[in-house]
Amino acid sequence: MRALIAFDKFKDALSAAEACAAVAGALPAEAKADVCPLTDGGEGFCSILTRAAGGTLQTHRVTGPRGQAVDALFGLVAVEKIPATARAMLDLPDDGGRLAVIEMAQASGLALLSADRRDPWRTTSLGTGELIQRVVEAGARAVLLGVGGSATNDLGLGALAALGWTFHDTAGAAVHPPAPAEWGRIVGIGGGPRVALPPIRIACDVTNPLLGARGATAVYGPQKGLVAEDFARLEGQCEAVSALLCRHFKRPLTLRKAPGAGAAGGIAFGLQCAAGAAMLPGFEFVAAWFDLEARLAAADVVLTGEGRFDESSLEGKGPGAIVRRALALGKPVHVFSGQIAVPQPPVGLHLHAITSIGTPLSQALAETATNLTTTVRQVFATL
Repeated sequence: MRALIAFDKFKDALSAAEACAAVAGALPAEAKADVCPLTDGGEGFCSILTRAAGGTLQTHRVTGPRGQAVDALFGLVAVEKIPATARAMLDLPDDGGRLAVIEMAQASGLALLSADRRDPWRTTSLGTGELIQRVVEAGARAVLLGVGGSATNDLGLGALAALGWTFHDTAGAAVHPPAPAEWGRIVGIGGGPRVALPPIRIACDVTNPLLGARGATAVYGPQKGLVAEDFARLEGQCEAVSALLCRHFKRPLTLRKAPGAGAAGGIAFGLQCAAGAAMLPGFEFVAAWFDLEARLAAADVVLTGEGRFDESSLEGKGPGAIVRRALALGKPVHVFSGQIAVPQPPVGLHLHAITSIGTPLSQALAETATNLTTTVRQVFATL
């Protein structure tokens, strides 16, 4: 039996790689495990992709989202080691070199802050820009940036400041870091990148525009610490600063409406304005990187899961996309999750809740690894 094991993370309990490893270890000895951790640009993006392509991981100390020092990973991958389909999606000249893989959550992530420190007025993407600057100095041919899990709503101004752009007040003094709490002082933009920037590609499945009811501030601001009474003020500041960016970089204001412009507090918009960054569909790109279609076709059974699996999962990315593709190929699929809420699963889909109903959340999180392996052993002992 060849089992494709393709799990996403169990939030606050197991990373995607840890979940896959736990499941592989719980299968019968005769099973041949094909392990494929899932990521769409958030947690694990850098390490999962870099290791899969035989690249190297390095750590660089950068400025965290509230100014604290953090150690953040980045990866360097030989372009020729990237699968052809993924390489084509990157749209890079086929002349060798190394691709840098950066995960915004490593430098500017929400998980780096306790709940009482989450405040989009004061968080900055400066550290993400410092990582980009570091890989450019290391000679990266291009940059692949995953932007899930961000703590910021600064339109990427912090990242641009790290790369060499300046934001100044009426007296010409630099506003640094240019976090939203200081935006009222910004009247102009100067400077520019210290060295020529290579192509930047942003992996993201978010399709939100920058502004409005589906924009960065409205949809993601609350989880980053924005209080309801501050929404209109921060939205107004975003509108003004984004207009300043468009004027300075000679971009149309319609760029603010582009799908994905609101990703990660607008860093996608900022990097598109200043550096001509291009967007990639996160899950599709990762699927190409892992040659997922071929691995699904070769599998006898598919195992996937995440912290909670419901009907919206079947319509989304990650495990839901794995389920749809596997069932279309006629493969049996087993989903293991902490919570299951799919009233009528399609034929061929087998759902397994690993946590008993009524278990306190703290206990469920602490026991996730044990519950996952126990449930997998029980299911496959009867097959």
